[in-house]
Amino acid sequence: MASSPRLPGPIICTWKKNSSIVPRPSARASCNCETLFDWETKKSRIAAIDAEMAQPTFWSNQERAQSTVEERKSLSAIITPLDSALKSSDDLAAMIEMAADDESFAAEVPAEVARLEEVIETLKLKALLSGPHDAAGAILSINARDGGTDANDWAEMLLRMYTQWAQKNGYSIELLERQDSEQAGISHAAIAVRGPMAYGYLKGETGMHRLVRISPFNAEGKRQTSFAAVDVSPEVSDAVEIEINPEDVREDTFRASGAGGQHVNKTSSAIRLTHAPSGIVVQCQSERSQHKNRATAWKMLRARMARQEEEKREAAEAAKYQQQAKVGFGSQIRNYFLHPDQRVKDARTKYQMGNFHAVLGGDIQGFLDAVLRWRAGQPVEENGE
Repeated sequence: MASSPRLPGPIICTWKKNSSIVPRPSARASCNCETLFDWETKKSRIAAIDAEMAQPTFWSNQERAQSTVEERKSLSAIITPLDSALKSSDDLAAMIEMAADDESFAAEVPAEVARLEEVIETLKLKALLSGPHDAAGAILSINARDGGTDANDWAEMLLRMYTQWAQKNGYSIELLERQDSEQAGISHAAIAVRGPMAYGYLKGETGMHRLVRISPFNAEGKRQTSFAAVDVSPEVSDAVEIEINPEDVREDTFRASGAGGQHVNKTSSAIRLTHAPSGIVVQCQSERSQHKNRATAWKMLRARMARQEEEKREAAEAAKYQQQAKVGFGSQIRNYFLHPDQRVKDARTKYQMGNFHAVLGGDIQGFLDAVLRWRAGQPVEENGE
C-alpha cells in the first residue's frame, strides 16, 4: 500500500512572489501526520465498521449498533479532514511549482498557505484528543453548591450553556436526571452528550464554576457569589470492560421528588447506587419505570468508574494532579462575572472572553480548546476576543 503524502511545513509562508527558489517542506514540520493520528489503524477500523454495518443483523442490538455508529463518526471526524489536508498539500505543492512560471498561480499561493495552516492547527488540536475514552460520549452532571437560590439558578444556567454548545456543534443530548429546586433553577441535573470526541472536549469542564452578579432574588440588589460543580465522565459502551463487583454496590429505592406526575411521586421508582470501595454514588429518578432508572443509574456508575480508572492510569503524570479541580471555596476552575464588569475567565489557562452572554449561550469552544492546549503544555492565547 502506497504511503500517503506528508503535509508541507510552515516554511512555505516565507515564499515570495518574485523568488526563483521553490520552497521545500521543512524537516521539522514534515512530521508524519498519519503516525500522529494513527491514520492506518483508524482507516482499518472504519473499514471494519463499514463491513459490520453491512451485515443484515447489525441493527438487531440497537444499543450496540448505535455505539458502533457513534464510533465511526468519531473516527471520521479525524480521518476526513486529515485526508482533505493531505490532498490539499499535494495541490499546494503543484501550485507552487507552477507559480514560478505563471503569476496567476503565484497570486493564489499566500491565501492557500494561510488556509492550509488553519487546517493543520485544527488537526493539531484534535491530535490532543488521544485519551482512552476521548472519542466516547460524555455524561455531564451539574450540582448546585454554595449560594442558595442563586446557586440553583446558576446550575440551570450552566445546564443551558452546555446544551446550547452541544446543539451548535451537532451533538445529540439526552436528559438523564433533573431535580428542580422549589424556588428556582435546579439542584442537580445530568445529561448525556453524544457525538465525535464529546468526552475529550468536555472532560476539562470538571470542577467548580463561580458566578458573580447582582442577585435577581435579593430585594436589596446585593452582589451574590454562587457556585455549581460540574462533573464529566465518559459514556462507555458494554464492549468496554469495567470491573464492578455487584456485591460492592448497594441499591436503594425511594420515591422520586419534583415534577413527573403522581405515579413518579407515589411509587419507589427512583434508584440510588452506592459503590462501597470507591464511595461513588449515583442516582436516577427521571423515569417512571424503576427498571429504566436502574439501567440509567448503572450506566452512570460505569461512566464514573471508567473515569476513575483513566485517572489511575495517568497517576504518573504529576501535572495531571496539579490540574485537578478541587471543590471548595476559592478553588474554582472558571469565574463568570456579570458585575461589576462582564467577562468570563478560566483560572487555569487564563483564557477569557468579555461577552458574558455569548458564553452562557454556548460559545465555550475557545475555553475547551485552551484547556486541551494547557494540559498538553502548549502556550495558550489568553484573550479570546
